[in-house]
Amino acid sequence: MTDAADMMQRTKALREAAEPRSNEGANMSWVIRHAQPRLRRAAPRHDRLVPLSAIANAHWQELADRAAEPNGYYLPDWEAAVNASARDRGGALALTAWGHAERAGAATSQLIGLLPAISAWRAYRIPIAALVSADPYGPLGTPLLDQDATDDAVRRMLRQARDAGMHALILRDVPLQGPVLAAFTHALARDGLAPRILQSRERVGLDATRDAEEALRDALGSKKLKELRRQRNRLAEHGEIALHIARRPDEILSALEIFLSLEASGWKAKRGTALAQHEGDLRFMRQAASALGARGLCEVVTLTAGATPVASGVVLRHRDRAYWFKLGIDERFAKMSPGVQLALELTRHLCADPAIAFVDSSATADHPMIGPIWRNRFTVGDVLIPLRRHDPAVAAIRIALRLRQLAREPARRLVHFIRALKERRR
Repeated sequence: MTDAADMMQRTKALREAAEPRSNEGANMSWVIRHAQPRLRRAAPRHDRLVPLSAIANAHWQELADRAAEPNGYYLPDWEAAVNASARDRGGALALTAWGHAERAGAATSQLIGLLPAISAWRAYRIPIAALVSADPYGPLGTPLLDQDATDDAVRRMLRQARDAGMHALILRDVPLQGPVLAAFTHALARDGLAPRILQSRERVGLDATRDAEEALRDALGSKKLKELRRQRNRLAEHGEIALHIARRPDEILSALEIFLSLEASGWKAKRGTALAQHEGDLRFMRQAASALGARGLCEVVTLTAGATPVASGVVLRHRDRAYWFKLGIDERFAKMSPGVQLALELTRHLCADPAIAFVDSSATADHPMIGPIWRNRFTVGDVLIPLRRHDPAVAAIRIALRLRQLAREPARRLVHFIRALKERRR
């Protein structure tokens, strides 16, 4: 079937599925089935879409080491553990690009591009022929591209998506000013296409090349810092304040249990979102933290008052970036702002590390805890990558996503409002 005929058939199916008919269930089943990517059952080939679990860890890690733009949440030890165990995040696909490298005088295959992906049906429950960047349990979907082959990697990945029957890619939570989106924009321009930003938002970051004390004074001012010192002194009444950094795998596993316990001790547990409440999430977290710790790519930071842990967080590392994954606090000490006290100590720790240039908070700019402390901002967004020129299916995809967003926006705002109130109380 030609691309045009295939597109017409899919577009017709989408239209018919929206019409009230007696056989509506059959129509929807046909659309969903044909909106899925085409996975071959034959032996894996480098030009075909394959399950993410089929990508060898060694190839994946080598690509991560050469990535044009870091993404700690798509490191193999992290995302492979998410894919294997995390709740509702398994079964991802691998959109890949392969090149060639000379090793020991012989040519060998080399992974030059990777995007863990899922179908649009899984991501949005919308029957459209599009691939969507997989949720790695962290709000960053930047594909990994070889810094020496970005154009070739993007070109091959776009071709693979088209060959799988897709009409678009949707990259979720990608930096809009980063080299990866620039590479996609350049590749699309050669075919007379352009990416479309579906939505964007500011993210909190920390310029870790600055002096920590100067950055904190500029962000908070002397009056707020004085108040935080007063709270720290009250916290110190329970014992000497200390920051513990777990780096080795054995240290990490011990510190991780403290983090998991703190995270599950407060409002997250009441909401049912604490990692320790779900066996799959717990298994993923332990596996990922241990494996990344063995590579020096994960730290668990814990703030204690005497022998009592009062706040803890998990930090990932990839090249010159760090990523603050999650925070857990002992809410018995909420009036002394243990989360803020940990953030202050973490700022000093990361700014003193010459290997780290920037820290991604993984939080939006309006986050009531970290937003006032880390004042750098960068923009991330969801981006639609069309795969064919003059494709009416792309317009249909944009409309479907926009309608979904409009329907969900009121509920999302209410949830964020309630969460903000809870954060302020801490």
